[in-house]
Amino acid sequence: MAQTASTMLPLGTQAPAFHLPDVVSGKTLSLATFADKQALLVMFICRHCPFVKHVQAELAQIGKDYAGKNIGIVAISANDATKYPDDAPDKLKAMVQEQGFTFPVCYDESQETAKVYTAACTPDFFLFDADKKLVYRGQLDDSRPSNGKPVTGKDLRAAIDSVLGKELVNPEQKPSIGCNIKWKPGNQPAYFGH
Repeated sequence: MAQTASTMLPLGTQAPAFHLPDVVSGKTLSLATFADKQALLVMFICRHCPFVKHVQAELAQIGKDYAGKNIGIVAISANDATKYPDDAPDKLKAMVQEQGFTFPVCYDESQETAKVYTAACTPDFFLFDADKKLVYRGQLDDSRPSNGKPVTGKDLRAAIDSVLGKELVNPEQKPSIGCNIKWKPGNQPAYFGH
């Protein structure tokens, strides 16, 4: 279980475009899907990773807690499903149903969306404001599978609450830690591993 930290994309970065299929409905989602939202949370997750398994109940809870708020939430899995069949779209669909996710989960087969977001690990979180500018990237909270700290989502929740309250998000942000994204052979981006 190699630990990989998020790249910490510069704050203020404009949300990169994406067009990806929702594993449940089959509909293509894009930035335009969330155009009218005051905030947009983009999460890179997968099914097999122990770091994601550790927090998936909290991710489901965040989806439920913010369901009535003016925030768009989308999860994306970009892992190579040939080598990691647990992360294939049909298995992701089962994960949505098992966990009760209220947000869409998309599959990034080409891995291009993961690259433009500089996603490095699962889970990796990117929060954008109403102008789709990056205001938070980093960890869910201080909990990891082996450190005994409770999963609270406090770091990400504080950032979401700040955006929805039209307040500045604390720029002191800790990187997310997780399993590296499983790149297809020859597809590993230049930023990965630096």
